[in-house]
Amino acid sequence: MPETIISASILNSDLSNLRGAVKRANDSGAGWLHFDVMDGEFVQQITFGSSVLEAVKPHTSAFLDVHLMVTHPQRQVKLFADAGADMITFHAESYCDPAKVIDEIHALGKKAGIAIKPGTHVVTARPYIAAADMVLIMTVEPGYGGQGFIESTLGKIREVRALAPDKDIEVDGGINPETAERVREAGANVLVAGTYLFRSADMSEAVRSLKG
Repeated sequence: MPETIISASILNSDLSNLRGAVKRANDSGAGWLHFDVMDGEFVQQITFGSSVLEAVKPHTSAFLDVHLMVTHPQRQVKLFADAGADMITFHAESYCDPAKVIDEIHALGKKAGIAIKPGTHVVTARPYIAAADMVLIMTVEPGYGGQGFIESTLGKIREVRALAPDKDIEVDGGINPETAERVREAGANVLVAGTYLFRSADMSEAVRSLKG
């Protein structure tokens, strides 16, 4: 299985001091920065667009991990690629031809991920897993804060790992040391964490605790 990677979600950082939050993530040893992009349609919330990623990029050497929770990802892919994203992940439930979106992301020189919500069967993403570089399994419902980790997602992680033993499998939602251990055991290797990391007194120790 690929190595464990921690992707720090800036949505849960102090957005009034984004540069400082990015420095904390850089210094913590989290190898990736995660950008939760919400359009107010695929989910109720609106977060931020490619201009925020573009502003952050000069201040970090981290791998920039974009999660498009948007209805029409094909409209956003080039914007985020041009802004400096390294990985662009979109939802299998969105209004698009997933194969074409994956091809477009690759044509722009970026890695492509495909995501599914907790209630979506793996079979929905299965035709695209071979072409994608990563599969993201939401472990809470996208767009709603304060949720608990959804136990049924562990089975989805195991199912995807059996299908793709060498690919990155990312999980997003409710990740703390206890749930991190369980998702790692199920086969996930990229762990998105925001609240747990940015509210910790020692973010470096928090990163180590998620890696196990």
